[in-house]
Amino acid sequence: MTVSSTGTRGETVPTVPSASANPAVDTVDVNALLERGRALSTPELRAAVDRLAAPMDTVAAYHFGWIDAQGRPAAGDGGKAIRPALALLSAEAAGASAEVGVPGAVAVELVHNFSLLHDDLMDGDEQRRHRDTVWKVHGPAQAILVGDALFALANEVLLELGTVEAGRATRRLTTATRKLIDGQAQDISYEHRERVTVEECLEMEGNKTGALLACAVSIGAVLGGADDRTADTLEAYGYHLGLAFQAVDDLLGIWGDPDATGKQTWSDLRQRKKSLPVVAALAAGGPASTRLGELLAADAKSNDFDSFSEAEFATRAALIEEAGGREWTSQEARRQHTIAIEALGAVDMPEKVRAQLTALADFVVVRKR
Repeated sequence: MTVSSTGTRGETVPTVPSASANPAVDTVDVNALLERGRALSTPELRAAVDRLAAPMDTVAAYHFGWIDAQGRPAAGDGGKAIRPALALLSAEAAGASAEVGVPGAVAVELVHNFSLLHDDLMDGDEQRRHRDTVWKVHGPAQAILVGDALFALANEVLLELGTVEAGRATRRLTTATRKLIDGQAQDISYEHRERVTVEECLEMEGNKTGALLACAVSIGAVLGGADDRTADTLEAYGYHLGLAFQAVDDLLGIWGDPDATGKQTWSDLRQRKKSLPVVAALAAGGPASTRLGELLAADAKSNDFDSFSEAEFATRAALIEEAGGREWTSQEARRQHTIAIEALGAVDMPEKVRAQLTALADFVVVRKR
């Protein structure tokens, strides 16, 4: 694989080919789509969480931002709500109403948050959405139990519909969840390896992020009666959108503004993650790539890694950029975005819905958190 070595210092989060090629996209209010996803799914999400036994219901409510650490009502940041928005649009792509996709939106959001609870604990992350993570406030045992409970609830929410379509949707959700767990296992194992190929990293990120986004953008259509060909094509859009999403996440994990991301500076470097910018830089060859490889190999054996200074992490980030890892990842986000948009062309859907799905894809690769 050839990796460009022309990274540009000070580069912002990547832009994508202009959506103005489709004038309808310019009129799409992405924030309104995200807010609709929240508004329609949150009441059902709260109702599902209320089924949990104490104290898991309270712990989950804290995680979702509905209460603070003392149990007082809060208006916390509940996340970007991209998956619920996609699930509702998925139903509309199949000719059903957005409301038909609500159980799918809730189920996907429950699985997503199950993964966040466990990921935060496994990664040792102390902050999410600008406040302490669940394991930090309520302890590791509660983070594990509540995560497990959210996964069980996701299946319950779908299966209690009692329809053939619900069974098909549940099958897709459980398959996506298994792939998500595969991806997390790969991610953890890669932290302890000196070298990971770009192909291995893309496979891991396709499992960890792409699978659930693919499910989100097909589950509403399935609930709306779409056939498997339509659902599979929508999944292709979601899968490649997930890879674009994760590529941007990887950029933010090194160069993101902590005030926007809610995480520490150089967060992925602190966790020794073999993210796309890192593996692309290591694959590039050249002096910066070689020096980066030497430093990361030494880091893996270091006993005082946790006490590294900001300057030491900044040095590693600069080498990744100099070797071309940052620029390559930006280009990969654009490439995956393009593939996702092209997949939509194979689905017969209302043009308004197509424009909205395109606008959400654009949003994914220009976000800053």
